[in-house]
Amino acid sequence: MNRRTFIRATLAAVALAALPRSLYAGREAGAIEKLVKTDDEWRKILTPMQFDVLRNEATEPAFSSPLNKEYSKGVYQCAGCELPLFDSSTKFDSGTGWPSFYAPIAGHVETKRDFKLIWPRTEYHCARCGGHQGHVFDDGPAPTGQRWCNNGVALHFIPA
Repeated sequence: MNRRTFIRATLAAVALAALPRSLYAGREAGAIEKLVKTDDEWRKILTPMQFDVLRNEATEPAFSSPLNKEYSKGVYQCAGCELPLFDSSTKFDSGTGWPSFYAPIAGHVETKRDFKLIWPRTEYHCARCGGHQGHVFDDGPAPTGQRWCNNGVALHFIPA
């Protein structure tokens, strides 16, 4: 780790610790039971890239997922635990290189503040297993104006 990376990580950790929990734990109350596994258990069921994205909050390369151009009717599930996260009716082509949706299935994702790039972003995870999915931005289409930008490797598409 170089000095610049260390300083950024330290600043992000300090800023995150200083925030009230209510600002970065956008958890919705619901009946979804949490799924907890060890890293070894996750490694047995996930590919190395899925593990890196879902468990270590990595980002896959843009335009690398076949789901980016998938527009059939169906449901997009978490690749870690199969919880449905998005309905295909909310998918749109954002031109960013990642599958994008204007809204998740209510109560199936949790959000938190992310300071990895210094300025705050909203990161979201699967509400059941905590697997990192992507980030949400305010530059999407109607009706929400949001772009839920997802790593394709973190999803499985189930056709209708």
